[in-house]
Amino acid sequence: MPTDLRRPNRTFTIRQLCLEFKCTPRALRFYEDKGLLAPARDGLNRVYSYKDRARLQLILRGKRVGLALAEIGEILDLYEVDDGGAQQAAKSLRKFQERIVALESQKIDIDNAIKELKDGCEALEARLSKTRPDLLPRAADYDQMLRRRLDGVEHSEAK
Repeated sequence: MPTDLRRPNRTFTIRQLCLEFKCTPRALRFYEDKGLLAPARDGLNRVYSYKDRARLQLILRGKRVGLALAEIGEILDLYEVDDGGAQQAAKSLRKFQERIVALESQKIDIDNAIKELKDGCEALEARLSKTRPDLLPRAADYDQMLRRRLDGVEHSEAK
């Protein structure tokens, strides 16, 4: 059967999935409580199938792009429909397009806020340079602060 080749009979422990996907056992139990995952049980231990692993991967991708768990659940539920994935693809496409629109709107808002803050900084720096130049931050201090923040962003994105 070709489907056996695509879906190996391998199982995973909660620890294995947590290590692979860099998430916590609490997160996996939460997704189970929400009905997004349904691992089998071996006594008190959860036993995750290849399908559970694939669902977890989709859940985490959906979260990363800002989809709500309910939206992710709607998409995952359509996996069971026997239409070759057409309804799931159509639902995913709509959700993804909606998310793009929302993110583009947020990006515009963020760009506007950054511009306002930069204009404010320029005005404050001009004012301080005339009245109290000793209170102006040195360029090196400002550069160092930016580098620390950017390093923090890079490190958090890599996690």
